Amino acid sequence: MVTADLPGPESLLRRTLGEWRIGLVAWRLLVLQNADPAVAAGVTSFSTYRAHPWRRIEHTMDSGKRLFFSDREGLRREVARLERTHRRLAGTDEQGRPFSASDPAVRVWVLVTLYESMTTMRELSGHPLTAPELEQMYGEFRAVCAEFELPDDLFPATAADVPAYVDRTIRERLEYGEPVRYLLFDMLREAPAPRRLGRLAPAWPLMRTVAAHVIEALTVADLPEAFRERFGLVRTRRAALLSFTLHRGMRVLMNVLPEHRRYRTPLTGNVAAPIPPIASGDPSSVPETGPVRLPAPRRRKGADARPVRLRAFFSQILDQTGDGHINSADLQAMAHNVCWPLELGPEQEAQVYAAFEVWWQQLRTGMDADEDGRVSCEEFVTAVLAGIDEGPAYLEQGLHVALRAVFHAVDTDGSGHLCADEYRTVFGGSRVHPAELNHGFRQVDHDGDGRITEDEFVQAFTDFFTARSDSTAGSQLLGRA
Repeated sequence: MVTADLPGPESLLRRTLGEWRIGLVAWRLLVLQNADPAVAAGVTSFSTYRAHPWRRIEHTMDSGKRLFFSDREGLRREVARLERTHRRLAGTDEQGRPFSASDPAVRVWVLVTLYESMTTMRELSGHPLTAPELEQMYGEFRAVCAEFELPDDLFPATAADVPAYVDRTIRERLEYGEPVRYLLFDMLREAPAPRRLGRLAPAWPLMRTVAAHVIEALTVADLPEAFRERFGLVRTRRAALLSFTLHRGMRVLMNVLPEHRRYRTPLTGNVAAPIPPIASGDPSSVPETGPVRLPAPRRRKGADARPVRLRAFFSQILDQTGDGHINSADLQAMAHNVCWPLELGPEQEAQVYAAFEVWWQQLRTGMDADEDGRVSCEEFVTAVLAGIDEGPAYLEQGLHVALRAVFHAVDTDGSGHLCADEYRTVFGGSRVHPAELNHGFRQVDHDGDGRITEDEFVQAFTDFFTARSDSTAGSQLLGRA
């Protein structure tokens, strides 16, 4: 089998996908993908987009960079990682239909919608690709898709066949379910402030209201006509004018910007491996400024601080899907978030997932009082307090198993301790303020030697769960009162 060359820095695909204005069709892309019943079921059962929308979007963008802006080795690593993730996303939807994220037809739809969105962006801007350009970009796109080893006959044969494929899929397979409705009308109205807003965060309630109206109108206006017709979505004159203005205006802006400002992803960059945000191994190199997340509510002096901390841990850490309960999917999402920035091999990744499954089985067995297959916040708090008051073995049988797996995964050089860079890689990222990383590292580094041993790592989380006051260092892992 002959392997086609991957698109290079000057390829039409990279130049189209890399422009900032691709964001204008991003929400439209999500709507089309989530309208597939299997995607919708996977999102409902496993996705963290309700509780952590910005992190979920960040992961999606990172994956796109690794797929379309990497060399072949980086591309293959990302394809393998996605395949391992998708194998875990299977089950039965609310109508009793089995679904799997590994279904080849579903994966082809998700991929082709990206190509279709790129061509739509160009068309809406008033500067559509010519027929030869469409074929060129489709060939570049298929060269990347070839690494997924999906059946060729599931893809449109040529660029000219893509519109008919999209139209047929919309009319025969797509559904207007809750994930689609939520994306269109509610998600941005409920989303927390992105951390990058900084001092503008107090204005977020007003900003998100305006953004929600604009994105809702723009998305409905830009969706394929077949989609709007089938699901009764109306393209108003005002929305059509908004679409015309934004797409044409952004095209003009992109054309006058210097190239390094025009592209959100460097065309020549190899982004196969993530780079820790700070290179120094000294935790003191992170500035001690700015707010720290999750400050604890005021309590009566001498009151037991554990219930408040455990509720914060439940809502901010455990409840990944944001539905007010935890189940196996929430613990899988936690394992995914550990593995994501580390690019672990299959065996190491499996060990992390297995450890979190052990923790979930302990939670389910000891906390699911009403036997509904999930654990509420109060069930969690009540059971944890009873367990830790009974003896230290309680944490060792669940939480500690997961923590030790996390430690060994993050200890990428096998040194037996975590340096500041390793800590930042898994607990940091663009969404976390540097001061939070600095504070968190210091809470775990008990002896202040600039590195964290496995025992220190486990002990810090033990203190968080067991300390009755907030004076113990580990009790402040999620923030300072």
